[in-house]
Amino acid sequence: MVINTIAVAFGGFFGAITRYSISQWMKKRKPTSFPLATFIINLMGSFLLGFIYGTETGGLPLLLLGTGFMGAFTTFSTFKLENIQLIVNKKWNTQVIYLVFSYLLGISLAFLGVIIGKM
Repeated sequence: MVINTIAVAFGGFFGAITRYSISQWMKKRKPTSFPLATFIINLMGSFLLGFIYGTETGGLPLLLLGTGFMGAFTTFSTFKLENIQLIVNKKWNTQVIYLVFSYLLGISLAFLGVIIGKM
């Protein structure tokens, strides 16, 4: 039980740092009102988590990579907050595009990840 918790914590530590680093790097290079960093990170995470699931990895590797790393790398809460900010700022078109494409592409990429992972 303790080793499982350590695996999740270790993965989460590196997932959060990776997300933060990519987000900061993207914001410096491509400032935009569209939440591009979160969008790309969540799409990457959808594919990678689908891939991990597709490989039927279990046990400690799943806890480390799936629950820990990918759980901290992707960010549902930031996604929701950015949608609220777009609504508050009345950026309706951007909000709808962000919402629709995040879900459609996210689910599609997760499915593609599962298929590739099973190969």
